[in-house]
Amino acid sequence: MADTEINTAATSADTICAISTPPGLGGIAVARISGPHALATAQKIWRGKRSITAAGANTCIVGSVLDTRGEELDQAVATIFRAPHSFTGEDVAEISVHGSRWVQHELIMSLINAGARMAEAGEFSRRAFANGRMDLAQAEAVADIIASSSRAAQRIALSQMRGDFSRRIEHMRSQLLELAALLELELDFSEEDVEFASRERLIALATEVRDTTHRLADGFAAGSAIRQGVPVAIVGATNAGKSSLLNALAGDERAIVSDIHGTTRDVVEDIISIGDYTLRLKDTAGIRDTEDTVERLGIERSRRALREAAIILLVVDSTSPTNTAPWAEIDAAMADNPHIALIIAANKCDLAPTPRIDRPDSVVVPTSALTGQGIDSLRKAITDVADNIASTCHAGDPLIANARHYEALRDAAAAAERIIHGLSDGIPGDLVAQDLRDCISSLSAITGAISTPEILSTIFSRFCIGK
Repeated sequence: MADTEINTAATSADTICAISTPPGLGGIAVARISGPHALATAQKIWRGKRSITAAGANTCIVGSVLDTRGEELDQAVATIFRAPHSFTGEDVAEISVHGSRWVQHELIMSLINAGARMAEAGEFSRRAFANGRMDLAQAEAVADIIASSSRAAQRIALSQMRGDFSRRIEHMRSQLLELAALLELELDFSEEDVEFASRERLIALATEVRDTTHRLADGFAAGSAIRQGVPVAIVGATNAGKSSLLNALAGDERAIVSDIHGTTRDVVEDIISIGDYTLRLKDTAGIRDTEDTVERLGIERSRRALREAAIILLVVDSTSPTNTAPWAEIDAAMADNPHIALIIAANKCDLAPTPRIDRPDSVVVPTSALTGQGIDSLRKAITDVADNIASTCHAGDPLIANARHYEALRDAAAAAERIIHGLSDGIPGDLVAQDLRDCISSLSAITGAISTPEILSTIFSRFCIGK
């Protein structure tokens, strides 16, 4: 990564340390030490038959750690990784102790006293990036996999951490760089009227880049929904049983249930896991005409939840066929976003037959929030839709869940479009070269091949301290 600009904090000769396990009480805690003097620093607080500095790479040794007064603090296991074959690319020692808060605090103070300094947020991952152990997209995937709350989100992050997305970007970037070099060479010999870069090849490549970046960017909505939780808007007329159904899906009394119309006056949100997915269920106020100012505010928020949903869960009352569903609002939301899925829960099926609903674009599931009948079928219908959302990307394309990557892909696609039009319209080569540089720069920003200290600081500041 010779063309990468790195903040001095990421290439510092300092040895850093931090607790890498979650804060609080636990069975064990792990302190990570990384840097040019990591092993020597750890040895200063170590007592055991085997020395940390003399231990081979990828080995574990047993001993004790000392506190700042030189007294035994705890029995411990030290794991040694030697550069460049470690997470950070530096010498690394990881010391496992019992998970007492006091022991953790004293261990870090002892390491600092021995010459290490406390790591900044994300500094271990930032050093891994600076030392070429991973690119920027892979480093961001480390944070995503730590934060993943579902199997589906973990799969997206794992694919990115393996480099699937980065390899796709680097393939396009390397081809563009080759043609950019030839185009720049033409500019150097502009008086000779020679052509080194084939215009046909450049148009074909720009078209491929434009189409690929468009496809990848189009998967962002699905990837973001899976990463943050698939938004599900529970809508219906008042007293249809929306709150009862949310409680049944969540397995808990999360929303207030009452026979009084208009009880739910605001959007009640709950996060649950079903199958491989995290769902953000939004129990909305019943949409109806009302003069109640507070209820009207809640109804407007219900309409907003409809527009932002990936799945609309319409609850109808099987005992009241004339109980009007908010079809106008549903149709408007689905017209604005054709990817929204509609599931209809025919509630109170224990009291009446399932009403006939003529909506070929929906799935109707008879349910009873009171008895639990059909709830498992409803969960299955929701996960089936979530599976469809996860598979919306083009075959072989990775799902994109990072807003920064989405913006860079959009910029690259726009630059590629300008290249195509410029070459087709016969604009001067220096203008085409500028658009080409813009396209390469946008792709390079994704993997960090070209970056700025400000961008790196923003990205890694969102990491936890021990990573």
